[in-house]
Amino acid sequence: MKVILLEDVKGVGKKDQIINANDGYAKNFLLPKKLAVPADKNNLTKMDNIKKIEDAKKQEEYENAVALGKKIESTNLQLDVKLGSNGKLFGTVTNKEISSALKEKGIEVDKKKIILSSPIKTLGEKEATVKLHPKVSVTLKVTINEQK
Repeated sequence: MKVILLEDVKGVGKKDQIINANDGYAKNFLLPKKLAVPADKNNLTKMDNIKKIEDAKKQEEYENAVALGKKIESTNLQLDVKLGSNGKLFGTVTNKEISSALKEKGIEVDKKKIILSSPIKTLGEKEATVKLHPKVSVTLKVTINEQK
């Protein structure tokens, strides 16, 4: 019996996959537990429509990430930090501080998406990677200045 899996089933298949299951297994386990539906014309059409909607949503997320990435790349972020008597920073500049500085400029980015190659402990121009989407990563230039 051909069925469409509604969830991942260990040892059987992944969600939205069409499989050929034994009649007894399908009727007594997959269908009653709502793990699958029969692969008839109506259910196949529903699955195709859902897949098209999901693809359109993913494409829109990708396009939004690309647009935000262009905006971030064109931004040169300036951060003013306190220095100690020896000319070194108090602590380090974190991705949380970078995220809140971007927010002040009208760019909303989660701090978890900002990746620093090494902690920022000195003055000058540094680079941070912002991972907006699995396919979109951009470089943000951050300039660290002394707070006056």
